[in-house]
Amino acid sequence: MPFPASLGLFGLALLFADCQRPAQSSGPAAATVQPQTVTSPPQVVLPAPAALRVGAEQFGAYLPLLKGKRVGVVVNQTARVGRAFLVDTLLAQGVGVKVIFGPEHGFRGEAADGATIKDGRDARSGLPALSLYGATKKPTPEMIKDVDVLVFDIQDVGTRFYTFISTMHYVMEAAAENNKEVIILDRPNPNGWYVDGPVLEPQHKSFVGMHPIPVVHGLTVGELAKMINGEKWLAGGRQCRLTVIPVQGYTHATRYELPVRPSPNLPNAHSVALYPSVCLFEGTDVSVGRGTDSPFEVIGAPTQPSTRPYSFTPRPNAGSPTPPQNGKLCYGLDLRGSGNEVGFTLKYLIDFYQQSTAKDKFFGKYFEQLTGTRSVREQVMAGKSEAEIRASWEPGLKAYKVLRKKYLLYPES
Repeated sequence: MPFPASLGLFGLALLFADCQRPAQSSGPAAATVQPQTVTSPPQVVLPAPAALRVGAEQFGAYLPLLKGKRVGVVVNQTARVGRAFLVDTLLAQGVGVKVIFGPEHGFRGEAADGATIKDGRDARSGLPALSLYGATKKPTPEMIKDVDVLVFDIQDVGTRFYTFISTMHYVMEAAAENNKEVIILDRPNPNGWYVDGPVLEPQHKSFVGMHPIPVVHGLTVGELAKMINGEKWLAGGRQCRLTVIPVQGYTHATRYELPVRPSPNLPNAHSVALYPSVCLFEGTDVSVGRGTDSPFEVIGAPTQPSTRPYSFTPRPNAGSPTPPQNGKLCYGLDLRGSGNEVGFTLKYLIDFYQQSTAKDKFFGKYFEQLTGTRSVREQVMAGKSEAEIRASWEPGLKAYKVLRKKYLLYPES
């Protein structure tokens, strides 16, 4: 969908906002700057709780760190300060922004799932706008040679396979290798109230799963950045100079509804809540509703019984030009009435495998990249119950929960 050039890099981003089948630090250890009180405009779509202020709104905490620095920003349409986009806000404050980097779905967030994003230039500011999705996922030395600090401000949804955290990893890695600073402007995790799922095994590492963390990791991007740095998960065991600007008034019990959709196929709070469980179908022959008006809220496949209570036919749209099962009648379930606090479950996966009329074609190679382990596929095929499958990943999950506590910036309740 074309946009008028006068709207600049982020114009009309709210129309589109999913993941393809994802005090200054003086040393390598992460540091946390305590937020200061500032006056911030209201949120764009949905107001945040009155006492909650995201990292980007903590001007007193991070603007001094940018004074006199050459700045690169890693952002998408979610990087807002009230009604303003972060890039516009920084420029208005006299910050020396030199380059803009964008993740999957591009700088405005309107690109389709998995689409290759091309480099360009922001029509409003004239700044170079470079892609970190496609051929170049990690900033090259040439891309960041003219910056001193990289500012990351992208809304996450709290799952291992949502690729924005992979982009953050590569930004931190490039910074460590090229002696650049990284500042994370933290935001709440809408699925941050729980931790669940199998922990990723090294042999299944990919761009949709880079770290030994569970499917639902229960961290904000700032907390995860601290874990990545502290556990030396960057290439060569390096650590970057990291500063996290925390959210004010947030706890992991906070229920946070995103003011801007984080990507084209996560249009509302309910789809975000279902995403950890439903995204596993991306590694199967089951459609998750891409190419419909309710992505990640409806599931179905031609290989399911026609007696299923709901059916739909995926068609190309702005978020999915070539959706899985395109043009085919899919039988399945409408999950739109299931509530937002659904947590992570395998019940849909087990049910759909058991009722599949083509079990030999149900799972695809991509499935292990999502689950992070071979065991889930094997256990589902063997007819194991969800309780039995959960018991198998519990030791790894328990160990992760202990590790997680070392890096929490926010209380659990």
